[in-house]
Amino acid sequence: MIEMRRGSDRGYADHGWLKSFHSFSFAGYRDPAHMGFGPLIVINEDRIAPGTGFGTHGHRDMEIVSYVLDGALAHRDSMGNGSVIRPGDVQRMSAGRGVQHSEFNHEQQGETHFLQIWIEPAVRGIDPGYEEKHFDASAKRGRLRLVASSDGRDGSVRIHQNASVYAGLFDGDEAATLQVAAGRRIYVHVARGSVQVDGQRLDAGDAAKITDQTSIRIDAGVQAEVLVFDLP
Repeated sequence: MIEMRRGSDRGYADHGWLKSFHSFSFAGYRDPAHMGFGPLIVINEDRIAPGTGFGTHGHRDMEIVSYVLDGALAHRDSMGNGSVIRPGDVQRMSAGRGVQHSEFNHEQQGETHFLQIWIEPAVRGIDPGYEEKHFDASAKRGRLRLVASSDGRDGSVRIHQNASVYAGLFDGDEAATLQVAAGRRIYVHVARGSVQVDGQRLDAGDAAKITDQTSIRIDAGVQAEVLVFDLP
């Protein structure tokens, strides 16, 4: 079964320096029908104005994945990590028993556009952790490239949940099929462009919640960038 979630139906907040679409309930946006999908509880599509960002703040017991679409995102945290992530980079921060961090647009001219993703961990109270890896466009072209997993396989970042996250780029005749194990659920988020998921058209910001299927097919892309979550 496929349930569509149109990007225009998401929550939206305009803070001036930050413009953010919320796929699930977040901050001042509350929708009982969209509190999460399994352990996936946040996908925020954020655009941060030049030279601005999120000041130091805390998290605990959350797997936080950042996926940059355009620009550059500067990160610092209480574990001593400091870096700038750019398109192709995937950053994972395990908040564990508690961590402080800040995120800023590293660009002085243009905005930074990225997805902030929160996944509830399977275990709580662990030591905080940090990891980032780069995935070239060629590795995602016409296929679903594993970028996050519970065991860090195939060079993905490791998250503390029985979940897998794939990224793919699709255009024209490019297509990919993902096999789905029994009892698993799939969430497809279109980051940009448009694509078909099992014959249904999704545009940028749209999503599909998929249950009770043994596979999904992604094809007919138009300059599409897609994230696919395989969830318990």
